[in-house]
Amino acid sequence: MVRFILRALIAAFGLWLADVLLGGIAFSSGVYLLVAAVLLGLVNAVVRPVVFWLTLPLTVITLGLFLLIVNAAMIGLVAMFLPGFSVDGLGSGVAAAIITGIVSWLGSAFVKDEAK
Repeated sequence: MVRFILRALIAAFGLWLADVLLGGIAFSSGVYLLVAAVLLGLVNAVVRPVVFWLTLPLTVITLGLFLLIVNAAMIGLVAMFLPGFSVDGLGSGVAAAIITGIVSWLGSAFVKDEAK
């Protein structure tokens, strides 16, 4: 549970950074930012694997670049369900996916998996 909260906070930081750096991402308050981060984690755990498998041939043809579109779609899906979060277009979604992905990748270096 602690790892999930830490990862949600890292995702929230990535979304906040995307909001600061991009003009097409907006949150109406910090609460919506935290809720968006938690929802993004849930969407990435449930919906993204299904979308990944359905788009696998296109991902292979584009040498993995289509995953940026899939990640942007997951952010757009969260924005569609959360009224205090908006994404203006595919370009903003892809840029937000890149920023959030990089921040999550860097943050995962500090949040280690539990020993098995």
